[in-house]
Amino acid sequence: MHSSFDVAVIGAGAAGMMCAAVAAQRGLRVVLIDHAEKLAEKIRISGGGRCNFTNLHAGPANYLSQNPHFCRSALARYTPRDFLDLVRRHGIAWHEKHKGQLFCDDSSEQIIAMLRAECEAGGVHWRLGCKLGEVGQTADGGFRLGTDAGELTVRNLVIATGGLSIPKIGATDIGYRIAKQFGLGLVETRPGLVPLSFDGPAWEAFAPLAGIALEVDVETRHGKGRQAVHGQFREDLLFTHRGLSGPAILQISSYWAPGTALTLNLLPEMDLAQTLIEGKSTIKKQMGNVLSQWLASRLAEGLLAMHGIAPEARLADLPDAKLRKLGEAVNRWQIVPTGTEGYRKAEVTLGGVNTKELSQQSMMAERVPGLYFIGEVVDVTGWLGGYNFQWAWSSGNAAGCALH
Repeated sequence: MHSSFDVAVIGAGAAGMMCAAVAAQRGLRVVLIDHAEKLAEKIRISGGGRCNFTNLHAGPANYLSQNPHFCRSALARYTPRDFLDLVRRHGIAWHEKHKGQLFCDDSSEQIIAMLRAECEAGGVHWRLGCKLGEVGQTADGGFRLGTDAGELTVRNLVIATGGLSIPKIGATDIGYRIAKQFGLGLVETRPGLVPLSFDGPAWEAFAPLAGIALEVDVETRHGKGRQAVHGQFREDLLFTHRGLSGPAILQISSYWAPGTALTLNLLPEMDLAQTLIEGKSTIKKQMGNVLSQWLASRLAEGLLAMHGIAPEARLADLPDAKLRKLGEAVNRWQIVPTGTEGYRKAEVTLGGVNTKELSQQSMMAERVPGLYFIGEVVDVTGWLGGYNFQWAWSSGNAAGCALH
């Protein structure tokens, strides 16, 4: 069976459905293809099932890319407020958590249903559970797609296949393979927004702390000059049996490079050494009780043990030098992760199609007219907290408005 369309969108996730809906409502004949039977599984599981669908503060500074300015145009033309207007039009109740993060009151299924309805409003043709085979160009500059549901010919081809994160819900490298096939450059991919791990012996002393969470400052830096990378966040950290997780670690993981240290401040509102030294004359408590005022007791006891301080030791009896060392360990704890938990636990994929290959206005490949790349497959990665969905909406809209 052979069919002809104006546009084929490969990938029925956030970016793909947004692009298909915009293009179809502009009057183009659009087919949306996905190898999965279930629609938009990544949306479904996001935000604990409530979908952190955007962030009110999303802007270029919240994204990582070899070209940090690339995302500026798309984000400016389709903003978080624009997507929020769409959510309101569909009667979806929502709420704001901290730092501008917006979630559905009810379920992420509402966002999927909204996007599907927008696609239906434009008459999008669906090919779910459809395996893509060979992709080639036609003599007139269009594209020929082989699928297990028959061959398709299209004027425009949009790649919205996402990255390598969470393979158990169907992530593949097909978008990168198509980019390579057409001669486009790729920025090396790696897991982003991912827990960090430490080797067994090095982490043995910390494993008993699993389950403890606290707000910290976390920082990492590496490289020099224009290649310098610096990340810094204040978020919650979670100790695990294998290493560190929680929003603070997911955020910093996108900036971290193997072999480099993280600097953690476990008490960001306090200079611990100064507080302890000044309190020696007035605080009569034992050190275990003193430190447990500000840190979980298991963590406090662990830190004291690492510095050879008995929990029952009195603050007044400890030398200033020992208290300074303890303070440094709490306020500037430096630790080098062994690695990450990989794509199976990563929320996003860093790297992807090099933005030098694409128009920032249309998302079209400059050297292959009619070929577009949007969403996570592109070398644009947002922070944790709704930023990656906003990139999906903005880049999908940019391509959807440019298609003809």
